[in-house]
Amino acid sequence: MGKLSYERHCAEIVNQADLLVSALDGADLGVQVPSCPDWTVNQLLRHVGYAFRWADDMIRERWPEVDFTRSMSLDVTAYTDEQAAVLGPWISESAQSLASALQAVDPDEMIATLGGRPGPRLWSRRMMQETVIHRWDAVNALSVPFEIDSEVAADNLTEWSRFALPFAFLQRPAETSSLVGPGNTIHLHATDFDCELVIDLTGPMPVVREEHEKAAVAVRGPVMDLVLAVYRRRSVDGLEVFGDRDLLDRFLERVRF
Repeated sequence: MGKLSYERHCAEIVNQADLLVSALDGADLGVQVPSCPDWTVNQLLRHVGYAFRWADDMIRERWPEVDFTRSMSLDVTAYTDEQAAVLGPWISESAQSLASALQAVDPDEMIATLGGRPGPRLWSRRMMQETVIHRWDAVNALSVPFEIDSEVAADNLTEWSRFALPFAFLQRPAETSSLVGPGNTIHLHATDFDCELVIDLTGPMPVVREEHEKAAVAVRGPVMDLVLAVYRRRSVDGLEVFGDRDLLDRFLERVRF
């Protein structure tokens, strides 16, 4: 249910990067990105490419733990007036190099660890899904159609529940603690792929179950629309919502990533 292999994650880093680059032909990279309003498309592309290079470095150099301060992807505001003919090949080469680095190590090697988890396995999945979301950001800004394999989208949704969701609770405890309470559960149900998640908010940290279960509020829709909703790229308007809409709205606001 919504989980790809390590080998597929590595391959999809390259595939998603190439799909992103293919959308840039003739594009004005100076347009603002509505879903990342502080960036232009140019700056978004620099963010993606530098994220690849940061992950590549920590795998190749076998950093014992992740060091976010060494990522050049965190401040890209200085990049303006660059051309797709330059940025496109740079992104593709960066993705290919990262995939090669990941394929050359044991997925469970304890390098670039985060929260005690093996870095190669974690970052192969995280970088693939980072590229999916930012590809959507870019094509949405450029008014280019977006298509994705539902299997990849389902993997994205489950990866969000295992990475971004607990990250929000750890980083913003004052905000997220108000979501915790008896009976506070959220059911995400994909209608176009076998992917269902129940998010249990009855304890101090969310617990995620991959199953069908009655919840305080349920959201049903195509799996990529669910992904866009939890990443706050779209509202839940137009999706099927049953139950406690207030809990859902507060949840989506406070677990932003």
